[in-house]
This record gives sequence, C-alpha cells and structure tokens, in this order.
Amino acid sequence: MKRLILAAGIVASLAAGAAQADDALKAAIAGEHRSAANKARDAARHPYETLTFFGIKPNMTVVELVPSGGWYTEILAPYLRQNGKLIGAGQAIAPGNRYGMAFKQKLDSNPAIYDKVVPSVFEPPKTYQIAAPNSVDMVLTFRNLHNWVGNGEDALKTTFKEIHKVLKPGGVLGIVDHRLPASMTQDAKASSGYLHEAWVIKTVESAGFKLAAKSEVNANPKDKADHEKGVWTLPPVLANKDKDREKYMAIGESDRMTLKFVKQ
Repeated sequence: MKRLILAAGIVASLAAGAAQADDALKAAIAGEHRSAANKARDAARHPYETLTFFGIKPNMTVVELVPSGGWYTEILAPYLRQNGKLIGAGQAIAPGNRYGMAFKQKLDSNPAIYDKVVPSVFEPPKTYQIAAPNSVDMVLTFRNLHNWVGNGEDALKTTFKEIHKVLKPGGVLGIVDHRLPASMTQDAKASSGYLHEAWVIKTVESAGFKLAAKSEVNANPKDKADHEKGVWTLPPVLANKDKDREKYMAIGESDRMTLKFVKQ
C-alpha cells in the first residue's frame, strides 16, 4: 500500500511539474515583452506547438542557432531564464557584424528578460564556438539550413558534426525549414530557399543523428514552392512588393518541415 501511495505521489508530482512547465511556455509566448510584429506571426510559426513537439523543458540548456533579430529568443529567454540556460549562437558580436550587433541590441533592450542569455559564435563554414562538448540538451534552428547548403557538401557535414559535438548523448536537434515538393528539383545551392525533406533527413542522419519524429504543425498546403523569387516571394518578405501582393498574402508563409532528431 505504501508503495502504491508513493508511486501515486510521484506521478502527481510529475504531472504538476509538467503543467507548470506548460504554463510557463504559454506565459513566455504571451509576454508583454514580445513585439507586436512578432506576436502577429504566431499563427504562421506556431511557437507553442513547435517547441512542445521538440520536447523543450524549462531546466534545459538550449542553443538557438542564428538568432539574429531574436524572434524565438523572445520566447526562449524568459522560459529558460530561471532554471535553464539559453545560448544564442550566431554571428560574433562585433562592430561591422550586422546580425551579431542586431542580436546584441535585442539582448540590451530588456535586461530583465535577456540578462542570462549567453552569446556564442556560429559562423559556418569557418567558425564554430557554440558550446562545450556534450553540454547541451537541445539545439534549435529555424529556417536557417537552406542558407548553409551553399557552403558545399563538405562544409555542411562539418556544420552538423559540430552541432552533434555539443549535444549530450540523446540530446535533441530541432529543425524547421521551407519544404520543397519531392517532384521538384533541388539545386545544389537551394537557391529557392526550399529543401527536400528526405534530403534533409538523410543529410542530418549521416552526421550521427536519428530522426525521432516529424510534425506537420508548420505545414501549408497552399504553398506550391513555385514562386518567381523563391520562398522570399511569400510573406513576411514579399520580395515582389505590391506585385500580386493579395495572391501571396492569401497563400501565407511557406510550407515548412518540422523535424526532431536525437544524437546517437
């Protein structure tokens, strides 16, 4: 009987902890510190569903690759601030580095939210100073992989090996990127911004990861990936400006794959 009572207590405690973590994530997403423009994109980017799918917990050490302006940083920083750790790995923070300085500006804008965020350097294909080996629970990258493809196959392999290196055994790599239909050709530099899902899975698994799950939470069947200026034709960029604006706004943001990998 005592064992049953103890087991029930443990289960109840775990359930309460999970509920608190869930509430904390929802609170971070709803936070007043987030910009109105960023909140407006929640319907297209599904931050709650995406991060929940990846299995994020508030006590994790998490790396956000290429945070730039900090769309996801606005959510991850307060969520991880008390019991976890957020590392923003991108361009070095130095004069003349546009994206590095943009990230610094984001961190400086609200110390009460961002004071514990740790910047690090991730500049493929040359510089990888992400984190210590085997020290990270989760690495997240949102719509960046297509930019690394142009560095070449060998450089891309190195990039994923460096990501693999910093993760703990069993650590998670979460990837969201623009999805190219299997019937369409992916060129060597992914110049349209779209990638074949099967190719991404094969490429990442070749670096020592295993696909754990796929989600359609960021899917958009209206997007056929056949636009004049690639994915940037669609919102939020709208590369054609006012030309066919209503058409592209009706399509919405790109069709995206959401993939969860685990370090083997």
